[in-house]
Amino acid sequence: MQSPQTLSQLDGDLTLIEHFIAATEARQFFTVLKDALPWHGEQIRMFGKDVRVPRRVCWCGDPGAVYSYSGVRHDPLPWTATLLDLKQRVEAATQQRFNSVLGNLYRDENDSMGWHADKEKELGAQPYIASLSFGAARRFRVQHNHSKQTINVTLNNGSLLTMSGVFQKHWRHCVPKLRDATLPRINLTFRYIHSP
Repeated sequence: MQSPQTLSQLDGDLTLIEHFIAATEARQFFTVLKDALPWHGEQIRMFGKDVRVPRRVCWCGDPGAVYSYSGVRHDPLPWTATLLDLKQRVEAATQQRFNSVLGNLYRDENDSMGWHADKEKELGAQPYIASLSFGAARRFRVQHNHSKQTINVTLNNGSLLTMSGVFQKHWRHCVPKLRDATLPRINLTFRYIHSP
């Protein structure tokens, strides 16, 4: 595991740890997660229309860690042993507590995530989000809301990216589609859901 690399401290913190999970173990985690998690497609409400999400998702966590975004309510499925193992590792590294995880499966270059910020009320005023990547490398883009400064980060197999402080208030982020063919990627974003 490499030392944390600070990518930005402007209006919140963006930090990357390369090789948080060593490559061989990360490949094993990818296989287990891809085969064992209950991946499913979903539709969200955008601009008054139902839109199919261009990736597969799953939501797991403690009982009561309900998360709603884009008009969709996510009731948590139970933690798996693998997810609990990864959660404990991330908690130890970040000194943060998490009670839920959003899994995203990007099947190929056509799967993506559009520009957004994670600022739903149940995440609190200053959410700490820890994003763990497995599988193919993908580009992660962040853009400041006012200055339009853009940061491009390659999220490699086994890397851990954290976003904290007031980051979600001032920045938005996305995982764009790719022109060239790519292999699947799994992203786990650990969060803390506050009870209403």
